Amino acid sequence: MSKKNLRKITKVNTHKRKSKERAKAALLKAVMETNVGTDALKISFSRDGGRRARVSNSPHRDELVISGIFSSTKSGFGFVTPDAEYRDTVGEKDVFIPEHKTLNAIDGDCVEAIFHFYTSSRGEIKTEGRITKIISYGRKTVIGTVRKINSERRGSRRIPERYLLIPDDSSLCITPDITELCGAKAGDKAEALLQRSRDYGITCEIVRVFGEAHSRGANYEAILAECEIPLEFSDAELEEAERLALTELSDEGRVRRSEVIFTIDGEGAKDLDDAVSLKKTASGWLLGVHIADVSYYVREKSLLDRAVMSRGTSVYFTDKVVPMLPTALSNGACSLNAGEDKYALSALVSLDNEGNIKNTKIEKSIIRSRVRGVYSEVNRIFEGTADADIKKKYKEVIPTLTKMRELYLLLDKKAKKRGSLELMSSEAEILLDSEGNPTDIIKRERGDAEKLIEQFMLTANEAVARLLYENKIPCVYRVHENPPPDKLEGFLFYMHNLGFDTSVVSRDKAEPSDFSALLSSAEEKGLIFPVSYTMVRAMAKAKYSSEKARHFGLALDTYCHFTSPIRRLSDLATHRIIHKTLFEGKEPKAYSKYAYRAASAATEAELRAIEAERRIENLYKVVYMSDKVGESFVGTVISVASFGFFVELDNTVEGLVPIEDLWGYFVYDEKTMTIRSRDCSYKIGDKVEVRLEEADIIRGKLRFSVN
Repeated sequence: MSKKNLRKITKVNTHKRKSKERAKAALLKAVMETNVGTDALKISFSRDGGRRARVSNSPHRDELVISGIFSSTKSGFGFVTPDAEYRDTVGEKDVFIPEHKTLNAIDGDCVEAIFHFYTSSRGEIKTEGRITKIISYGRKTVIGTVRKINSERRGSRRIPERYLLIPDDSSLCITPDITELCGAKAGDKAEALLQRSRDYGITCEIVRVFGEAHSRGANYEAILAECEIPLEFSDAELEEAERLALTELSDEGRVRRSEVIFTIDGEGAKDLDDAVSLKKTASGWLLGVHIADVSYYVREKSLLDRAVMSRGTSVYFTDKVVPMLPTALSNGACSLNAGEDKYALSALVSLDNEGNIKNTKIEKSIIRSRVRGVYSEVNRIFEGTADADIKKKYKEVIPTLTKMRELYLLLDKKAKKRGSLELMSSEAEILLDSEGNPTDIIKRERGDAEKLIEQFMLTANEAVARLLYENKIPCVYRVHENPPPDKLEGFLFYMHNLGFDTSVVSRDKAEPSDFSALLSSAEEKGLIFPVSYTMVRAMAKAKYSSEKARHFGLALDTYCHFTSPIRRLSDLATHRIIHKTLFEGKEPKAYSKYAYRAASAATEAELRAIEAERRIENLYKVVYMSDKVGESFVGTVISVASFGFFVELDNTVEGLVPIEDLWGYFVYDEKTMTIRSRDCSYKIGDKVEVRLEEADIIRGKLRFSVN
């Protein structure tokens, strides 16, 4: 090659190299100007066994195409849970999506993805893929804290100030620019409408301002908004409820019950929807469970009926109740207040001497509760510590209470024998001052009075469900499926590593009695609370269904909710079906679709309510602990994971001890479910002294360190 040609090639290569360097410099400059850290920018050349990189929108020969829901993580990567039609293709696995292949999808998006299987260095079959299309956006709004980025000069350019939204949900790896503040200022908690574009990324527009981000009130309102809990009734709904509440009672078509009937509830309860009576018979017992006849007031296709279908349940928070029905009904006309005549549906359940259900009769009734019973007072009667005032209040019903306790003990023994799971959980009672601030948190104790009412309600629910099923009448059943196989394996692995004999549990067909045996062993070893805590997480979620199925936790084949129509759509729907079919003679099949719709709506509403109640309770706990940062406490290790362990204090407050905050080099031992170093270890059930390091009000979390 001539020197002239060599110089020409060298000149071209030099030009190409300098062009790449200029392009790289321009890219880095653009990154710096957008305030994105350079460690978040990953530029790499992808090779795939000598083939072109796996970056195209068309699959290779060894790749498959699926659609599903994307779940993101705070680290940027995520997983696609395939739609049902692709489960046979992928199996039980979710498809892993690396950080740089998410196509800017965020948590909840419905996406199309291409993936392949590969074998890891440990011989495990794994998946990896890339998102090629966002089919639909799953999240329309996001709640977070407004942050201001001050203007600054960079060389000859002046970067203007801008506002970002920092999402409360750490799984959302986005900090969108705010295009419209709508009155929000830096440090406010706000709700924003997401504006998404493949070309311009994600921005947002503030649509609601809650207040200062670290205040209890702002976080409270944000949780209600995020969980879609409706707080107010329309004027028309309120007017309808008030009009119905003035309805005069009539004996027509009803039985006026004259036996001793009374309610037992918590001291602060105002929506009293169940009352009880009991009579000893020659062959056993006649248990009367008398439930507020809400379906008389909430008529089919009325305004209130639509409101009930959309709300689904009452929601009980630390400081208030968000009722399913307006208070004119929930606390007024429907509530079984002592000394007042009320419409009811009475379930009269005949039991033999062993507590077995023989037959059930349901009738429309008018009842008058003799006493407004309170759990704590009835417990003192049972314990023999009641004072003169309590004895005077309950004088008329004490003989019946004595019989009721006898039946309760019989039913409780029967439930344990069939394998009903008695999971122990730490329920908190949060005490508030006049301004709504938490002053103390104590563990709520359950006595015989609470358990008695629970057993009577369970019996009535089972009896009504059986009656409807035997007569081929639609019903909103309460069902609880067997534990999912993967969660069951994980739980048994956990129990085995704690030293329990898990051979009693069948992997193929687990029985409630097997789990009851494990709980009994855990109680003997002093591990009942952490084992219950973990067992709950291994269980399937209970739900409502128009199809009869087993309730695993209660070890019952047929079960429904009948006893709380003031608070739950499921119970009200069952009441309406009873009215229409048993009393009005309507064709049962006509209410099959209604039972299905009610079951779906009730399940969805229950999930919303549980999430909101849990988060509000956590908020109050964090607020209560926020002025105790730096203080030391003694707690119990209730859960261990690769990132640390959770500690529960005696007052039910729970927090994380991150593994990186432990002194020394610690590792997570999966076999023994222990975090350990050369000198010490932490396992479930250990008592530890911890120091509160952080109380994060925004995320409702506490962080501890070990003293």
